[in-house]
Amino acid sequence: MNASASPPEPVTPAACLNCGTPLHGDHCHVCGQPVKGMIRPLSSLMSDVADTILNIDSRIFHTLLPLYFRPGFLTREYFAGRRTRYVTPFRLYFFLSVIAFFLIQVSMDNLKLNMLQFDGDDRAISAAMTPQDVIARRDAALARLDSGKAIAGAIINATPAAGQATTAMDAEMAKDAQRIRKQADARLAYLQTVDAAKAHNQAPPPDPDAEIEFNGKPWDAKTNPLRIGWLPDFANARLNAAIEHARDNIPRIRKNPALLVAGTFSVLPQVLFVLMPLFALLLKIFYIFKRRLYMEHLIVALHSHAFAFLSMVLLALATLARNWAAGAASWLTAPLGLVIFAMWWWLPIYLFLMQKKVYKQGWFFTTVKFGAIGICYTVMISLGVVAALVIGLATA
Repeated sequence: MNASASPPEPVTPAACLNCGTPLHGDHCHVCGQPVKGMIRPLSSLMSDVADTILNIDSRIFHTLLPLYFRPGFLTREYFAGRRTRYVTPFRLYFFLSVIAFFLIQVSMDNLKLNMLQFDGDDRAISAAMTPQDVIARRDAALARLDSGKAIAGAIINATPAAGQATTAMDAEMAKDAQRIRKQADARLAYLQTVDAAKAHNQAPPPDPDAEIEFNGKPWDAKTNPLRIGWLPDFANARLNAAIEHARDNIPRIRKNPALLVAGTFSVLPQVLFVLMPLFALLLKIFYIFKRRLYMEHLIVALHSHAFAFLSMVLLALATLARNWAAGAASWLTAPLGLVIFAMWWWLPIYLFLMQKKVYKQGWFFTTVKFGAIGICYTVMISLGVVAALVIGLATA
């Protein structure tokens, strides 16, 4: 060791760029300004954004496996105070809901959505959007009528009173043919008015086949509006504006039903987010004698919904894999079908076991309460899906 060597100079801590105080961490202990600012590599900035919003780090790997395979484990760990290793319940719910609805929309894009129809028959004249389509559907309907007439005539001719029956049948068939032609003519006339309005840069008239009835009369925002007595005037005005928008959207959705699906899925996450606290309230009511805080039930609800979203993600991935295997590796179709079948059954089994382990009641009471809560929440979800469909129709 060289005795003449000078000792190393002490390292001066970096100073806060705002107030000049020496720093001893990532934030100034005097003014609170963070060391990291916006002027830095984009990868570092996006990493911080992902960590702030989604909390995506190594904890996600410690969280997803027990979330899917160990019913109630994460909830009991959270109640016991062991929370550092796992993603927080709300961030877990948010992260999985975003991925789940994204994958569901991707899966829905692979379906033949144009098979959906509002009229219950893809050949309905009222759903035609072009004159050529009206004529084709009219001719097809008349051809089916003639075909039915020939079959019915062959059956009637074998009866003793064939002459009278044939005359009655011809009269009914003539009425049906007249009704079909009349409907086609009305549809052609409406489409001509639409073309004329577009030619003059005017708004097209409302579709008469898309009219919404209220109190036995066609709905109208001014002459026959929908009014709910306990709602304020501004809310009724917004409601009728949504109805008018929905009425105007029906022709577009008939032409492209994917618009309704997209509109519905755009609001369904918000609907489920609103329903989740109601699910926690159901748990609070059914387990009122457990004397747990409402926030504890909300943690159970968050973990339950997070598991449901994770199941939806895995089911969507497995379905996409099976669709791929059907054309590229058919031998995988059957195993993937069994996996999907097992995933569907694991969903209610998991939720039942989670309720049993978290609330620690006997099998009988857990079964009864699980069934009652399931029925109540199914009704809520059904109403929520209907609400999402209505909102989707109004916003498509």
